[in-house]
Amino acid sequence: MFLFFVVLSLAQTAKLTAFKNKVANGYHFWLYEPCIDTLSVENKPLVLFLHGASLCGNDLNRVRRYGCLNAIDMGKKIDAFILAPQNPGGAWNPDKIQNILTWVLNNYSRIDTNRVYVIGMSLGGYGTMDFVGTYPEKIAAAMAFCGGCTLRSYEKLSQLPLYIIHGTGDKAVPVSQSRKVRDALVKCCDTNLLVYQEFAGASHGRLARMFYLNETYQWLFSHSLSDTIRQVNRSLSLTNAMLDGVYKDLDKTNSKYELVLNGVSQSTTNTDSLNVTTKEENDTIAATEDIKSKVEQTNDNTLKNNSNQYYTVRKGDTLYAIAKRNGTTVSKLCSLNHITENTILQIGQRLKIK
Repeated sequence: MFLFFVVLSLAQTAKLTAFKNKVANGYHFWLYEPCIDTLSVENKPLVLFLHGASLCGNDLNRVRRYGCLNAIDMGKKIDAFILAPQNPGGAWNPDKIQNILTWVLNNYSRIDTNRVYVIGMSLGGYGTMDFVGTYPEKIAAAMAFCGGCTLRSYEKLSQLPLYIIHGTGDKAVPVSQSRKVRDALVKCCDTNLLVYQEFAGASHGRLARMFYLNETYQWLFSHSLSDTIRQVNRSLSLTNAMLDGVYKDLDKTNSKYELVLNGVSQSTTNTDSLNVTTKEENDTIAATEDIKSKVEQTNDNTLKNNSNQYYTVRKGDTLYAIAKRNGTTVSKLCSLNHITENTILQIGQRLKIK
């Protein structure tokens, strides 16, 4: 009986810790540590989650509204470290991401550095491809949902297993952004490590369900930097049927961990005080990425200045949506503002419309 309790005590409790101002030239971030048997010699993988524009800001709790951490809050078992930074606004910076990733890898010895993965949606989809296209040698595999890429060269994206997914009904980030990456890779690079998939008619918000699928993490974890020959897993694909049944195996009561805020332990379970969403709300929150909201009106952020009309960029805005809303074209916006279609918009940025 004594031995039984000793063995139990060797099992580490899962922990979720908030870090602010921890890494110079980095981001605030969450780090989830899975349960680890201290007698085991096997280290755990790490998943880097990059959120979309609707979760930008300086309140780390927002990062738990959808995605990997919310999946854990909803009862999904992800047997991996989860690194979830918060972007205060604007494009994700690959160097800042790399700085916090390096800090985590240097300070947590139970992470398997051969199994580091990146997954992101929308603005985080851009961030995913921009990051792995800058540091491909660090990452075992990556998944980018309804995003694009702002790098001048896509060549390094061909150096790791990359799964790009987009919905053809996406009004926030048009599917053309993912197609542009695919077509460029087909034209200039070896695509043996690329998986590209479109979901017919799927909206922007629907793809947020990917974070709650077992198959998403199975695909990621099937790759390793230690593989003798780098190959991409083409035997496992994600389907609409999977998305339809994504919440059936979630049980929020199964989510238990120690929550550490400002260095102080708060609870041994996920807390309602953080307003963690229910499964029915996940798509609604993810859909805030979709700037085609019928209740959104633009009178407050449209100004007249010397007979020229201006628009002030809000969270989730894209050139495509701004052009459509204001009865113009993307090419005209680019010409008026001396930008390109790939320019990442900044919240609060003023664009000349006419």
